[in-house]
Amino acid sequence: MIWDSTLVGAVAGELNQRLAGARLQGHLFDWEQREISLYFRSETLCWSLHPEAGWVTLQPAGPLPEGARPLSGELIRVETPPDERLLRFLFRKPRGRERSVQIIFELMTNQWNALLVEGQEMWVRHLLWTRRSEGRELATGQGYRPPEPSRRKGVSADLSQEEWTALMAPEDTEARFRTILESVGFTSPLNLPTLLGEGGTTEDPESVAGPSFSLWHRLRSYENQKPCLLETTRGLQAYPYVLNDLTYTEFPTILEALAAASQAGDSTANSSSAMVERLDRALHRTSGRVKGLEREMAQASDPDSIRERANLLLARLGEVEKGVSRVKLEGFLGEEVFLDLDPILSPHENAQALYEEAARQERALKRLPPLLEKARRRMAELSELRDNLLTGNVGPEAVEALLPATQGKERWKGPGQGPRIAYKRYRSSGGLEIRVGRGSKDNDTLTFRHSQPQDIWLHARDAGGAHVILRWTKDETPPAQDLSEAAVLAALHSRSRNAQVVPVDWTRRKHVRKPRKAPPGTVIPDRTRTLFVEPDPELPQRLAWEK
Repeated sequence: MIWDSTLVGAVAGELNQRLAGARLQGHLFDWEQREISLYFRSETLCWSLHPEAGWVTLQPAGPLPEGARPLSGELIRVETPPDERLLRFLFRKPRGRERSVQIIFELMTNQWNALLVEGQEMWVRHLLWTRRSEGRELATGQGYRPPEPSRRKGVSADLSQEEWTALMAPEDTEARFRTILESVGFTSPLNLPTLLGEGGTTEDPESVAGPSFSLWHRLRSYENQKPCLLETTRGLQAYPYVLNDLTYTEFPTILEALAAASQAGDSTANSSSAMVERLDRALHRTSGRVKGLEREMAQASDPDSIRERANLLLARLGEVEKGVSRVKLEGFLGEEVFLDLDPILSPHENAQALYEEAARQERALKRLPPLLEKARRRMAELSELRDNLLTGNVGPEAVEALLPATQGKERWKGPGQGPRIAYKRYRSSGGLEIRVGRGSKDNDTLTFRHSQPQDIWLHARDAGGAHVILRWTKDETPPAQDLSEAAVLAALHSRSRNAQVVPVDWTRRKHVRKPRKAPPGTVIPDRTRTLFVEPDPELPQRLAWEK
């Protein structure tokens, strides 16, 4: 549903005529469903402010449901400022320190919101969405500041026929469209094509100046309304006037047209809502990848500096004792250089490890920038796609085609499709089953309900991520290759997935316990050992469980 000042004014007029003087009993701001309900003694007003809905409907009165807040007051009037997408319900409370209450609906673009404000200071007591932007803050406990009023022509004073004809003069259709939209009140992308002639493409602007001026006057004064439901390319649109030569269905009132649009649009809204959720998940994953790659680049070391330390260590091998963890050497320029070493390795092996680390850092510095640029582009594409879906520029079907395919992944099963599986399954190269938890609650389920005491439990150290179970019943340690593959899966399913090397702790499942009242997924492992692995993004595909 698209809301412009003409539709807002028509709805405000009908609601004022129908509800003025009605007694309010309570209200419900439903943040999750993006709905607000006003419970009058005579009937209930429901307004869905989900971006794919926007409908306002009147339903039979009933008792206050659970979660609704009592609020006694008499509706004085429903009003809207001229040429604004802002609608106010003004109430008078019978008692209390704050005797005046307003419920305000903001219907600008896809930033729809609803607020309850009290008193002359207009303190915000409830609202659907906390929003902060330059010069305006919508938050509980703050004073409400309305948007800047419209300053377009024709709002405070009427336009003359000559002024309107002059506005129609530009030969370029796009320039004429933009000029009128920016400068003339009560115009919108919804009604402007009709004001400019069929599709806004007429070659003779003066030929439509007269009829369009007459229509503009009706939009401005709300005279001679013809409530209808238009069939547009974006779906059904309630409007107080017939636009262009669109197919339409007439209704006695604009509220009845909105009710019909809500009934017809529920399935579309549900489909779009599901697609928005998919986009949000994809954006979350991509944002995490961008942050991980940025963190990895920030932590990357200079390979030349590492290689220089390796050269110095090789040049001073005779001065380094085996088993030390730190050594002081004279650098090639006579300076003091301190080197941290692995005491388990010999000096020569420490030098070789430094050369290998330098090579890894060199590969990372070559690999990371294009990956980061690609991830940033993908995040921008998904964000733009989400905005277009919310504003109706693209439909759910078009978004489906642009989202990553989910083929090859084991989906969660819904109601009626069998029990939901709490883990993903893989098969190691040695034929052992590996189970990876899907989420925090699923981690608990996997660890304590879908594993045996002798199984191997793995988790990336100091990083949020999945619990991993390597099925194993023997007393000896599992084969190194199978254990390493399970550790790589644990690294890939953790927040350290973009690191060069990830430490993964492992132990027998019988040594893992859960503290009382601990959050989902929180456990305490004992007798752990650690593997250091390099995440291999292609490993899950190679180990995919074949049914």
